Amino acid sequence: MKTCIRHILSVLLLPAAAIVSAHAAGDETAADTTIVVDKVQVTAIKQGRVLRSQPVASTIVGERAIERGHVGAIKDLSHSVPNLHAPDYGSRMTSSIYVRGLGARIDQPVMGLNVDNVPVMNKDNYDTELADAERIEVLRGPQSTLYGRNTMGGVINVYTLSPLAYQGVRLVAEYGSGDTYRLRASSYYLLKPGLGMAVTGYYTRTDGFFDNLATGEKCDWERLGGGRWKIQWRSPKGVGIDNTLSFSVLDQGGYPYAYIGEEIVLDGKTVLGKGQIGYNDPSSYRRTNLSDGLTIRYEAARFSVSSITSYQYSDDCMTLDQDFLPLSYFTLTQARTEHTLTEDLVFRSRGRGAYGWLFGAFGFYRHSRMNAPVLFKKTGIEELILKHINAISPEYVDVWDSDEFELGSRFRNPTAGGALYHESTYATGRWRFTAGLRFDYEYARLNYRNTADTGCKTYKVLADGTRELLDTKPIRIDNSRTLHRSFTELLPKFTLLYAFDEVRNLYLSVSKGYKAGGFNTQMFSDVLQQQIMKDFFHVGTKYDVSEVVSYDPEYSWNYELGSHFSCMDGAVRGDFALFYIDCRDQQLTVFPPGTTTGRMMTNAGRTRSLGGELSLQISPWRNLDLNAAYGYTDARFVRFATTDRSEAGEPVRVDYKGNRIPYAPAQTLSAGASWTIPTGTTWLGDVVLRAGIRSAGRIWWDERNTLSQPFYTLVDASVRIEHARYSIDLWGRNLAGRTYDVFHFKSIGNSFVQRGRPRTLGITLNINI
Repeated sequence: MKTCIRHILSVLLLPAAAIVSAHAAGDETAADTTIVVDKVQVTAIKQGRVLRSQPVASTIVGERAIERGHVGAIKDLSHSVPNLHAPDYGSRMTSSIYVRGLGARIDQPVMGLNVDNVPVMNKDNYDTELADAERIEVLRGPQSTLYGRNTMGGVINVYTLSPLAYQGVRLVAEYGSGDTYRLRASSYYLLKPGLGMAVTGYYTRTDGFFDNLATGEKCDWERLGGGRWKIQWRSPKGVGIDNTLSFSVLDQGGYPYAYIGEEIVLDGKTVLGKGQIGYNDPSSYRRTNLSDGLTIRYEAARFSVSSITSYQYSDDCMTLDQDFLPLSYFTLTQARTEHTLTEDLVFRSRGRGAYGWLFGAFGFYRHSRMNAPVLFKKTGIEELILKHINAISPEYVDVWDSDEFELGSRFRNPTAGGALYHESTYATGRWRFTAGLRFDYEYARLNYRNTADTGCKTYKVLADGTRELLDTKPIRIDNSRTLHRSFTELLPKFTLLYAFDEVRNLYLSVSKGYKAGGFNTQMFSDVLQQQIMKDFFHVGTKYDVSEVVSYDPEYSWNYELGSHFSCMDGAVRGDFALFYIDCRDQQLTVFPPGTTTGRMMTNAGRTRSLGGELSLQISPWRNLDLNAAYGYTDARFVRFATTDRSEAGEPVRVDYKGNRIPYAPAQTLSAGASWTIPTGTTWLGDVVLRAGIRSAGRIWWDERNTLSQPFYTLVDASVRIEHARYSIDLWGRNLAGRTYDVFHFKSIGNSFVQRGRPRTLGITLNINI
């Protein structure tokens, strides 16, 4: 232990001159912490073979940890990775990830996702089943130089099991709370030496956990099924070909948003109380995905060439009761079809020479079509439109021609981009210098058409209370327009690493991160509603479409000092990192004030985020493993002055300087212990006892910092019988039944929250043949 302490102190107290000289050289990388949670073989195309020897903060979760921890989706890693927060929002469409104070609920992600080296280009597809994942790598800090757009917070690499490494049949059956079933079957086999094939199929379903009082049914039910076909070939001459074809079909309810305002009373009867879920119109999300990724590699004596080609198809439809009340305000349907092609070509040096290099070229084309009509209903017409019009003068009353009308919105959004990138590494003695640069270009176009065809009548109120028809107003709108955006970026990085040995090192990095700009398609219904009120009734505010609908790219400079350490013959392993992020034009999801309903992306003037991360894995005895991961982030606005509205609806100028950035937790913590007890019986195997906690908070919900979720802790545990051929696992999550919120928002002036998952229990059977 003294040796371990001495090493940690030597890392922390490395001569300041070395650090100063490193800073003067301008060092950078997506550096963070690296902790190996399981013993796995790392075989990635872009990063080094051993992540602990690289100047990057990463958490590696291996196959055993995935199985024991019941990691079925990216969000199951939340809080187990320092400063990573992936909340379980209303549906799988909302796959938000926050890291180190960066992130947004809609549109561009802050972290990239690659599955078997193929990038997932649409964030809405992040939340899916991770069937037979061999390992998951979470790299924190900007990875933009190698991975490009939307990786300024890091990248998640998922690798599925290889039929060349494993042959057999794997079966999984699980049952848990909420009448939840999870079934999976897969077969891995060699067709001949060097040629393997795998087929996987899965199906999950749940009846849900949250009651919708307006319908008397669970609102968060789900049905998900899919499969994967994977083939791999390796030639003795250094050629390798991998092809993975996968698909999934999802149908779910979702949106368990609880109303937290005053009781809603209709006809003397309370229809919705505080803390209850109760919306009357159907809400659901349906998604069909298809993806094919082809990777071709050639490894020569001194270099390697890799080509990663993919086609991705997505067809989804969201139906939403957008007022989330047992009243007929309006509903939204958002149906979208998307096709994406990507190509990544990577040239890389091989060998153990002092100089190493990597060159790459990346390109993509994505084309989406979306139909997003908003259906205004009786209450919505009365409260959101007529109420404001009729308040102008009591002598005149406007009455709508029908109880419903549609605001139509159709979009076509082609996006294309390309990049060239390079990274050089030079090693001398214990020092390693790395410099990289990426040139990134992206072009986006939005063709939209907004329509409305309705009408109203204007009456004059006579002295006896009767009405006289004065005017009939047909309301017809047909707007078509094309918006263009293009973005060009240079993304450099510099790193300096001092290696004590193979896995113990100290590094310093400086890197630039980048998130692409885009369009706020969810704001068009508000734009059209306000246009009707302004053009035909001369009330309200008419939006400038180009200003409201577009948002700018987000940029950041990341400065980081970190270390990977190991001592006591590997019984103690860990990592730490200190970071400072200077972010310009940070993209934030905001809910426009007043009675508007759309969510929009806006840019904060400037923010900064600083903090630290520590990960430890301790194995004091052969059968006992202890692990802990802690992250702290202080993310605040440096400059963000904007126009808001007071409670009376008047425009006011506000300055959020010094306030904390919403949605990203100030702290994340996980700690756990695993004790393996050999039974001494061959057919029974071992008994594995696991217990742990997951914690996060405080999380602010608004830029004013008036609403927040305090720090909370969830307790998990499991008892597992583990054999080489089978395992039976009794498990529980949130065993203390902690009540906590994962989301807070306002819609038409009403406040809502989404509660976190309640206590869940289950049993899982794994069979390996």
